[in-house]
Amino acid sequence: MAAFISKRMLRSFRTLHSVGRPSSNGAKFAASHRSHGTFSSLYGEGLFSAERSGFLLARSMIRRFSTTILTPGADEGAFPSELLSTKPMVATPDRTIGLCQDLLIPVTNFHNEDKGFMVLAGDVFDVPIRKDIIHRVVRWQLAKRQQGTHSTKTISEVSGTGRKPWKQKGTGRARHGSLRGPQFRGGETKHGPKPRSHAFKLNKKVRRLGLKIALSARLLVFDDLAVPTHKTKNIVSYYNQMESTKKVLLVDGGPIDEKLKLATQNLHYVNVLPAIGLNVYSILLHDTLVMSRDAVNSIVQRMHTPINR
Repeated sequence: MAAFISKRMLRSFRTLHSVGRPSSNGAKFAASHRSHGTFSSLYGEGLFSAERSGFLLARSMIRRFSTTILTPGADEGAFPSELLSTKPMVATPDRTIGLCQDLLIPVTNFHNEDKGFMVLAGDVFDVPIRKDIIHRVVRWQLAKRQQGTHSTKTISEVSGTGRKPWKQKGTGRARHGSLRGPQFRGGETKHGPKPRSHAFKLNKKVRRLGLKIALSARLLVFDDLAVPTHKTKNIVSYYNQMESTKKVLLVDGGPIDEKLKLATQNLHYVNVLPAIGLNVYSILLHDTLVMSRDAVNSIVQRMHTPINR
């Protein structure tokens, strides 16, 4: 923006300087009447005054733009709107989700201290809500993590004799060829499940979009997730400070700190994940998502990495 302003000021100064510069006809006219002292003095004074006025005007514009403090209600000395950035940024909590606007949110910690602000990328943390995408990603996750170790026995796997239980005719009973059939107790299972994988393919773009949609929900950013001790009561006191929160998911950028892991392992309503393991289903199981600065940077880098085909 500074370079843009300086170029704009330079163009303005050149325009003002060209006003006082003599044209070719004026120069010829001055050369033909150079003997007249009165014209020379008047022409020189006019050129000097035009250049001086242009320089003063440009200097006042630069000084005005370089020392202006932007305040919400300032009308005098306001910065020109055409020079401001047109990229939208939202800092209010009552926002409309799905506008892909960069978010300016406050950064705090477990002690509820002010740690400044952080800008969240709008293409990652403010995408339109798509329930169908969330449904597809959750189904894909649950199907992929299913063990698929279910197994039933066929007639060849069931223990028992292969002898014909009784003769075909003359007994008045139904005819059978084996006691290992599905109609007998302890017999086989017809069309039963066998070990297999329940996973199905889901495009990487859809999976990435699902994580972006989940990240567009309620989010808190902490400066770090460091805790002084491994005592559980510290996490409980921090949890009680959060308003209208039932389950919390803590996400750190790197490996989980051992003190934080020990302090949260006995709390069913506080869970900890590294940024590399963050997923849609885990986010939906909690109503509050707390991420550290490193975790946010890691997720943004992960979302902006091109997809390998």
